[in-house]
Amino acid sequence: MPEETNSIDYVMEKASGPHFSGLRLDGLLSSPPSSTASPSHCSASASSSALSDSNAPKQPFVIGVSGGTASGKTTVCDMIIQQLHDHRVVLVNQDSFYRGLTPEESKRVHEYNFDHPDAFDTEQLLDCIQKLRGGQSYQVPIYDFKNHRRSSESFRQVNASDVIILEGILVFHDQRVRNLMNMKIFVDTDADVRLARRIRRDTVERGRDINSVLEQYAKFVKPAFDDFVLPSKKYADVIIPRGGDNHVAIDLIVQHIHTKLGQHDLCKIYPNVHVIQSTFQIRGMHTLIRDKEISKHDFVFYSDRLIRLVVEHGLGHLPFTEKQVVTPTGSVYTGVDFCKKLCGVSIVRSGESMENALRACCKGIKIGKILIHRDGDNGKQLIYEKLPKDISERHVLLLDPVLATGNSANQAIELLIQKGVPESHIIFLNLISAPEGIHCVCKRFPSLKIVTSEIDVALNEEFRVIPGMGEFGDRYFGTDD
Repeated sequence: MPEETNSIDYVMEKASGPHFSGLRLDGLLSSPPSSTASPSHCSASASSSALSDSNAPKQPFVIGVSGGTASGKTTVCDMIIQQLHDHRVVLVNQDSFYRGLTPEESKRVHEYNFDHPDAFDTEQLLDCIQKLRGGQSYQVPIYDFKNHRRSSESFRQVNASDVIILEGILVFHDQRVRNLMNMKIFVDTDADVRLARRIRRDTVERGRDINSVLEQYAKFVKPAFDDFVLPSKKYADVIIPRGGDNHVAIDLIVQHIHTKLGQHDLCKIYPNVHVIQSTFQIRGMHTLIRDKEISKHDFVFYSDRLIRLVVEHGLGHLPFTEKQVVTPTGSVYTGVDFCKKLCGVSIVRSGESMENALRACCKGIKIGKILIHRDGDNGKQLIYEKLPKDISERHVLLLDPVLATGNSANQAIELLIQKGVPESHIIFLNLISAPEGIHCVCKRFPSLKIVTSEIDVALNEEFRVIPGMGEFGDRYFGTDD
């Protein structure tokens, strides 16, 4: 045992000798492939394209995860991915973008600094993230850590996703990479713990002996951490002590990501617009009801399911009062009491499809009706209204499955206000909304709330919502033949 200790000490001390950085031996950085566009140019053109093309894919949420070697970055990433099970998530490792060593460098591999920023092909990493952010797939290289070369025959196909996680020790080093991130996480773990993990990983997974691991750590890893990794900690939005053991921090991060993913750009402009959180179930139901080949029975069934979710979410925006009840065990439970003064108003006739869901949620609720004739975008005329006499004292859930131009909705809202309903007491419920309709309603009535399940792309020349789902009332009531 003493002999082994002396050997380890000798290796650590010997590691203080001369070495070269991650630069090529000839002192020149290899230039990026000619096909690789300038990162700043790509970023600018991508942003311009996204603004000009209304059909451009929604920007994914990019998370950078950095920290020292073996700090638990991969564990943190895996935990985030597991908790974001309702979204498409892709993990990109900075290690995949190591530069392949030349034959001369391979001969002196023990003198090569794999922890220096120049050891990575940052230009290709930028190209990868920019393309993924633009909705394109990318072939990520596969790096062989035993031979220190990239595989020339195989790649990892990475597709566009809702969330992109970029993980690596130096992902915060280059400002151009940092600028592509929506959130930056630094995993902060004790140095002794990281060294122990590194020894175990490199000996078991990468076939190295303990002496070479310690020599590399003292000569390259620790100096690079002090020079490059630790200084980048200041760029982090969130610092996670203890890595994957910090479940509280990871839960908070996941909640924040869920919130950001659920926010449409219009929700940032109009805080009174609320889109229910998307899940694979909700997206699946939208896929079905938007399919022109679906049967009437299935269209009604899945529309009813979605309507019920929108109604439940809308009820959550009503005021409540605290209430205590005695449970069957004799204990006191402190909860809330539902809003008593409530009614629904459907815009005839497609709005009537939402009445059953409202009645199922609110027993005995009064429901009024408003009929508005529409002819194109500007033609509108109030034909009929029948509302509860005391509607001015109630909170109103206005029902219409599709918000298109917003003109009919505005006329219905104006009527309710004329009847004495405060604008802030109106919650407009619909399944899909066009951006034009949201702008039209929110600019005129900024105090009411809009609750929807999806915001579509736009209106076409015929003022129909695109991609939309056609004439909802005709499809729901079977009069579209």
